[in-house]
Formats: sequence, structure tokens, C-alpha cells
Amino acid sequence: MTHKDKIISVARETIEIESKAIANLVPLVNDEFAGAVEYIYQSKGRVIVTGIGKSANIATKIVATLNSTGTPAIFMHAADAIHGDLGTIQENDTVICISKSGNTPEIKVLVPLIQAAENKLIAITGNTDSFLAKEADYVLNAYVEKEACPNNLAPTTSTTAQLVIGDALAMCLLDLRGFSSKDFAKYHPGGALGKKLYLRVSNLTSLNEKPQVSPDTDVKKVIVEISEKMLGVTAVVEDEKIVGIITDGDLRRMLTKADSFNGLTAKDIMTENPKKIANNAMAVEAMDMMEKYGITQILAEEKGRYSGVVHIHNLTKEGII
Repeated sequence: MTHKDKIISVARETIEIESKAIANLVPLVNDEFAGAVEYIYQSKGRVIVTGIGKSANIATKIVATLNSTGTPAIFMHAADAIHGDLGTIQENDTVICISKSGNTPEIKVLVPLIQAAENKLIAITGNTDSFLAKEADYVLNAYVEKEACPNNLAPTTSTTAQLVIGDALAMCLLDLRGFSSKDFAKYHPGGALGKKLYLRVSNLTSLNEKPQVSPDTDVKKVIVEISEKMLGVTAVVEDEKIVGIITDGDLRRMLTKADSFNGLTAKDIMTENPKKIANNAMAVEAMDMMEKYGITQILAEEKGRYSGVVHIHNLTKEGII
């Protein structure tokens, strides 16, 4: 076996081990899991997620997922909690504690403190006979048969299982809350995904010049308009309505066909009934139309009146493409 073949073999084996472990979690989701989800959903407080070691790393990801899908959550490192950060937990907060073994020293110290404050405790653990599992109000079983590590030591499969249980928890809460794409956009306003959900055509047309000529505009002035507005296009407008479009491609084609453009006007070279989009449409709809028709600009209108141009560069700059 070559070095490359060995690498491919180990990688595939790792993925197979972890994928099987995830599949084995399906029958472990039970009434207790449902009870934990319902308790968090009905709770007036936040979700505090804690752990130690690699489980702490997983806890930070679960917190991020919960926050982004409508469930307020905070990460608290288990070691820091018993050295001053226990004040993170407030009345009505629910604590999720993640631990593969459920028997680490920090967990054994932390759990009684949580219980003393009368906060509900949810365990995500692969050991249902552990100290953590026995003391928790709800146990979410993240059992795995073995780690992907050949020595069965490095947390690999176990942390993947913890993450999947956390994702399942978050998605159940998302479903109960009726969390929509609009809600998602509200929590992700700066990302490309969020922009696809909230950015409108009007947000883009306002960034550009508004090139326009009338049907009777001399071709020389058409060229100047396209050049000055720097969008490679101009709308042909009559009584505020779009009647045609002229692109720089139209100008090039005109030059190859005509010996002279003296006397030519916009209506002689324009494309009638161009593709248009409503000014209040989503920007992603403009992108879809550009891809469908193989164009790089599209004219926008508001209540039947010309309102501007969306250029493919606008979509690229906003990260939508």
C-alpha cells in the first residue's frame, strides 16, 4: 500500500466509524430527550452550556447554534465555573453539562453547586451510569462504541456525537419556536446567507447611478450616458416607463453593422421588452434572473416606473454570489 493509499484508507475509515456512530444515536433519542427540549422551550431563562476539555469546545459550538436559531445561550467553562464564573448562571437558567465519561473531577464539583441553586441540569454524556447522568434532571445519551482514534483515546467519535445531539436539540427548539428564514436573517444580518434573506433590489439600485435615455436620444449621447454611469447599460425610458435597454454589447454590434451612426437614435438599437425586476424584490431573485438569462445587469422598476439598475458586481460585492 502506497503512502497516498494509506492516507485515503485511514480517512475513509474515520468517516465510516463516525457516520455509524451518528446513526446509532437515532434510537437513543427518547421521551427524556423530548422532555429536555420542552423544558427549555417553556423556560424563561437562558441555556448555559458547560464542559471540560474537548467537550468544552463542543459546548461553544452548541451555544453558537442555539443563539443563531432563537434560543439565548451562554458558554461557561466547567473549570472556570468552580473558580468564580458560577455567577454566570442566573435564576431560571437551564444548564447543559457535556461530558463523555460524566465522572471528571470538575463535573463532580460543579453539579452539586448547580443543584444547590435549583437550576435544572441536562446531561449530554456517553455514560448513563456516570455521576453526571445520575444527578441530572434529564439525560441525553451520546453513547459511542469507540473513538475513531486507533488507540481509542483521542476524542473524535464521542465529540461528534455530542455535537450531533446538540444540533438535534437546537433544531427541535427551532421547530417549536416556528423560527423562520426572516428570523434567521435577523440574527445573521452581516453574513452572505443573511443577506440572501433580507437584501432587496432597492438596496442595490440605490448604490448605482441611474442611466437613462429617451427613445429619440442620439446614439452619441447614448454612448456618453453608458460611459459616464459606468454600468455598461442604460434604460430607454418614456413617460417614466421602461421601453427598452441598450448595453455596451448593443453598441458594439451597431458599430459592426453600420458604416455611420449619424442620425441613429436609441430606439433604433435598443432591445425592446427587456428583463425587469420589482424594486422591492429580493436581491437573490435578481441573481437568479441573471443566471437564468445569462445577463450581467437587470433593470428595476417600482409601480411600473423605472427605478434603477442592478449589476452583477453589486451581488458579488455583497457576497450573494
